[in-house]
Amino acid sequence: MAAKVTIWHNPRCGKSRDTLALLEKHGVKPEIREYLKDPPDRKTLETLLKCMGRSLREILRKRGTPYEELGLDQPGVTDDALFAAIAEHPILIERPIVSIGESAALCRPAEVVNELIAAARKS
Repeated sequence: MAAKVTIWHNPRCGKSRDTLALLEKHGVKPEIREYLKDPPDRKTLETLLKCMGRSLREILRKRGTPYEELGLDQPGVTDDALFAAIAEHPILIERPIVSIGESAALCRPAEVVNELIAAARKS
């Protein structure tokens, strides 16, 4: 596969490990970004969101995070406030996110990565 492949990964997460294993099963050697240690900046997140066709709220992880404590569940919270919260607490990003070239997907379930790989191989 000629396109660059990146997985925003948490090695402690089963879905993330499953997704990485599926990539490797397809012979794909992705760049592994452990987003808790090396979080994406706002520009990178905005690019990923555009590639996924998702809103910022759609990739927020609620369970096991300070989501409610920070009041992020309130409808008036702006994207600027959400990006600031993510910068301080990268655990708020749902995982894993895989990007292949100009396409990206939140791979929950892990099998979503199969569709992403198939589409990348067709182009």
